[in-house]
Amino acid sequence: MGSTKKFLQPIMALCAAAVLSASLFAQSISIGLAGDITAFDPHYHNVGPNNASVGHVFEKLVGMDERQKLVPGLALSWKAIDDLNWEFKLRKGVKWHDGSDFTADDVIFTVDRVPKVANSPSSFSTYVRPIKAIKATDPHTLIITTEKPHPLLPNDLSTVYIIAKKAATGATTEDFNSGKAAVGTGPYKFVRFAKGDRLELARNDAWWGGKTPWDKATLRLLTNDPARVAALLSGDVQAIENAPTADMSRLKADKNVSLARVGANRLIYLHLDSNRDVTPFVTDKQGKPLAKNPLKDPLVRKAISLAINRDAMVSRVMEGEAIAAGQPLPDGYPGTSKTLKPDKFDAAQAKKLLADAGYPDGFAMTIHAPNNRYVNDEQIAQAVAQMLSRIGIAMKVDAMPSSVYFTRATKLDFSLMLLGWSAGSGEMSDSLRPLLGTFDAKKGWGNANRGRYSNGKFDAMLEDALVTINDAKREALLGRATEIAMADQGIIPLHFQMNVWAMKKNLTYTPRTDETTSAWMFKPVGK
Repeated sequence: MGSTKKFLQPIMALCAAAVLSASLFAQSISIGLAGDITAFDPHYHNVGPNNASVGHVFEKLVGMDERQKLVPGLALSWKAIDDLNWEFKLRKGVKWHDGSDFTADDVIFTVDRVPKVANSPSSFSTYVRPIKAIKATDPHTLIITTEKPHPLLPNDLSTVYIIAKKAATGATTEDFNSGKAAVGTGPYKFVRFAKGDRLELARNDAWWGGKTPWDKATLRLLTNDPARVAALLSGDVQAIENAPTADMSRLKADKNVSLARVGANRLIYLHLDSNRDVTPFVTDKQGKPLAKNPLKDPLVRKAISLAINRDAMVSRVMEGEAIAAGQPLPDGYPGTSKTLKPDKFDAAQAKKLLADAGYPDGFAMTIHAPNNRYVNDEQIAQAVAQMLSRIGIAMKVDAMPSSVYFTRATKLDFSLMLLGWSAGSGEMSDSLRPLLGTFDAKKGWGNANRGRYSNGKFDAMLEDALVTINDAKREALLGRATEIAMADQGIIPLHFQMNVWAMKKNLTYTPRTDETTSAWMFKPVGK
């Protein structure tokens, strides 16, 4: 009996450890993120990793499902009263994390703050600029008046997180980073944000949306692809976003890993300095400044587009985990053009266009890119450089961390930039206004137009679209505006990413077209 007991003790200890491990796993989740979180201020930087991370703590008036269809958020309903006025009915009984009541005053405070955030690399102001006035008729009813008819107001407000007037009055971006002002209504409460390392969260048991699966959630910043995969396979994290294309075969073959995959609306594109007479990173092949900026010439921009072999980019660099792009959103989204297709690779025609523009021998140029933001971002920049070199443009590549890159790009430091954009509102105007609209801080246009592209005909068409109430007519106008900008190569679309999450086999996740990673949407199998 004694020997049997002695034999069983290690087994019992292992079983107890397994039960304890399972219990701990059931209470917490750790997720490896691919992109850096530059700030926890919901209104500081309109960039995917920031938006996804703050979405654990803060919420929007209008939500979106996994296919970017509008759903109730902090607003239960909304309707247009007339061409200029909207009524929003807010949820009752919603509490901020400090126990205070959510009311219409918090929304009014938020709308006022958004365009005033200092030093924003990419502002949310474009989504609130159409609002002329906002008033509460009672604590849970808002009347929002727009300057002009603006039928896309609910879409715009699906991109803006609501903050607490009580907690955030006078708050700076650093106050959100420290947690002082990070008081939300969402499924998780802020615990700690360590820049460059992690975001720690605790479940909000009073959330109006119900109890979420995890007591604690940790979002680990693992921007290095091999490190992120290694963390998953070792069990250091239970899930990762942006599963690397180079590891896809390995992950698919691993019996302990499952994948969730969907086509994204994340466009990877080139932005070109098409505005300045002299641009900083274009020279002749001896390194001397050129008398004029060749990127101002639509023929040169078209030559660059034709020199890019998108099919090769998709198959070789992206290993099939992408779709070639010819406009800012994939086919089928509201406002897309039915006629635009990706430019076909044609090196001979590209060389001819360069010669026609006065550059038969080409010139020299640097492409700048982030190296930790998009799937294979630095590799994409290298591939673009190789393709352009074959038509006579001597290329250099300068890739850097996104925290440095976006600040410099917003200051207009570059000539040719690799960038990405995901239309948060799920329709075309959310790409056209920030990326291609003539820069106008007062109007909120062009806040991500880092090439300062400007086309009066495009702007006028977009203006017409935004005040058109009829959905079909508005979408047709947006499609025509898109065709104008693409014919002019205001930006050069490359491809749309595939969104792929990898996780332990006992987890499930519903993949989202907007690439958002939400801890509470990971669920144990069977739950």
